[in-house]
Amino acid sequence: MYAIIETGGKQIKVVEGQEIYVEKVTADVNESVTFDKVLFIGGDNVKVGAPLIDGATVTAKVEKHGRQKKIDVHKFKPKKNYHRKQGHRQPYTKLVIDKINA
Repeated sequence: MYAIIETGGKQIKVVEGQEIYVEKVTADVNESVTFDKVLFIGGDNVKVGAPLIDGATVTAKVEKHGRQKKIDVHKFKPKKNYHRKQGHRQPYTKLVIDKINA
């Protein structure tokens, strides 16, 4: 069985036992997180939400928090002597999917 959930403005396909990286979630390490925005449940018993499935949840355990690799943002305007360099590291949360409740 698998499910498609929405978190951090993105849709993610999840299976029980899978490790996923999502936008930072405000929960401590080893805490349980419940996602109630379930859009689709697939497998033997298929359920499609319009737009969400009522009563369906996905629970996951927070494994760690971190920040992704640094990206460089360059701003440049020709002939105006304007150069700016800025770095950015996006925070993330690593989750392990425990259970899909349909």
